[in-house]
Amino acid sequence: MRHGEVYNPDHVLYGRLPEFHLSQLGRRMAQKAADDLVARERPIAAVIASPLVRAQESAEPHSVAFDREIATEPRIIEPRNHFEGKVMEKAVKNPLHWPWLINPVRPSWGESYRSIATRMTDAMKDAFALPPLSEDEPGDVILVSHQLPIWIAHRAVAGERFLHDPRKRRCNLSSITSFELDADGTLREVGYTDPAAELQAGALDVGAV
Repeated sequence: MRHGEVYNPDHVLYGRLPEFHLSQLGRRMAQKAADDLVARERPIAAVIASPLVRAQESAEPHSVAFDREIATEPRIIEPRNHFEGKVMEKAVKNPLHWPWLINPVRPSWGESYRSIATRMTDAMKDAFALPPLSEDEPGDVILVSHQLPIWIAHRAVAGERFLHDPRKRRCNLSSITSFELDADGTLREVGYTDPAAELQAGALDVGAV
């Protein structure tokens, strides 16, 4: 699951910067996602979140709904980014930042897509290996992460090129992308839902580059 809307009145690219909390709208989004999973009546074995506060706060309604403590997983964190703390529309017009934009394939402004894909898929597979709820019911695991890591995990599992247009990511705020692990150890995407779709209009969504 992706976190909800962040309180970010200055419209900066927050990346891994501390103290970027959910907005009130973001908390409603996170609750919508929890309500969606409750309605599915799926047993939940664990709730795991990125270390960043917006992910931890987005995990809280799930922790309450399923009576699970929130575990922290550093591998599903937002990538570091040269443009953290900057307003992108202004930063890209400054020649001092242009060297960081020369290679969108890697990308040159932050952690490589390959590195993101590796740590995300490793964390997902380890989540599948967590102790089951019972002998007959393994239970699902909720991982609360960020737009770019989730989208890169999607592309890795789908066998697609990592290079993409950030404006066209199918990963809305508080959306849920579902995966299964086949018997041969292959990850497979099985669903995407947007429980907070009705709250998206007007939401501030400053994702990673």
